[in-house]
Amino acid sequence: MISPIFYTSLANHSSIGYTQTVKQFLLVPMPMQDQSLISFISPEAITEQRTSYHPKTFAEYKGQSELKHKLTIYTKAAALRQEPLDHLLIFGPPGLGKTTLAHIVAHEMSSNIIICSGPMMERSGDLVALLSNLNPRDILFIDEIHRMPMQVEEVLYNAMEHFRVDIIIGQGAGAKSVNLPLHPFTLIGATTKSGMISAPLRSRFGIVERIDFYPENELQEIIITAAEHLACTIDNAAALRVAQSSRGTPRIAKNILRRVRDIAQTSGETHISLEITEKTLTFLGIDIAGLCAIDRALLRAIAITYQGGPVGIETIAAMVGEDSATLETVYEPYLMRKGLLERTSRGRKIPETAHNYLRSILDLV
Repeated sequence: MISPIFYTSLANHSSIGYTQTVKQFLLVPMPMQDQSLISFISPEAITEQRTSYHPKTFAEYKGQSELKHKLTIYTKAAALRQEPLDHLLIFGPPGLGKTTLAHIVAHEMSSNIIICSGPMMERSGDLVALLSNLNPRDILFIDEIHRMPMQVEEVLYNAMEHFRVDIIIGQGAGAKSVNLPLHPFTLIGATTKSGMISAPLRSRFGIVERIDFYPENELQEIIITAAEHLACTIDNAAALRVAQSSRGTPRIAKNILRRVRDIAQTSGETHISLEITEKTLTFLGIDIAGLCAIDRALLRAIAITYQGGPVGIETIAAMVGEDSATLETVYEPYLMRKGLLERTSRGRKIPETAHNYLRSILDLV
């Protein structure tokens, strides 16, 4: 029995005739050896279950007012000209809404959006396959674009600047170079490490914007709106308490909200009060300052064992039972933003101004 058709990129097959249109894909029938391992579900058979709210327009998007205003102007101007939006690079910490903004831009431009991830594109043929199937003004969104292999990234240069790509068909003396024209499109790249993007790629983005952490009042609005889509209600005070514990990140706020809902529902409640929220945060090990158990263990290790520091990151990692890379990328940035930790050439230390604050939240003598 033959399975449904699998699509293979033209760039990976040298046997295709030179005169054949290079935008087509080779249709390769694959034998279905074990039908029990693979099953296909039609879109009509899928019942959508919304577990999280994602805004569709800039008006629905909460927070990031300055960035939202800029993107609104850019998208409206491009739509009036009936042109694709300039290539857009959005960078910032994870969980702040970069992918959501890409979807909103596509909606505002009335364009289709194709989503992929940088590490997924291992060969240049993978990217050519995506680009050659874009319609005019379509949007290609590449998440974690800084992790894209260099040989794939180089294909983007000509595609972004001139809307053309060069591909090689065949091998050896019979190899031929084909210049493939593309429909004008918009590339939206998202990254958490903008410094790892090469200068040639970065310079080809006409719009480069940073998305920053959210203040508590904006997170509070996001939490209240998200609660409505979770079929529950929440007090303003409870929403603010969740916001204070969310490290300025909507993704974390929504995760905490779902755990608060779990506690409320198992207690027979449909309304989330401040009391239930406090109970949930205690259950999760998150204190009034928004610190988790590892945050507190890290600060205690420096404050008590090393009298405030400085102390090396490897020593701290051994004491709290986490690897140093996780501490540097996940926990330390928030503590530094709160003013509870400093990085120095000699190691980590607690600032003098934070000692009194730490005594109150860590019960230090």
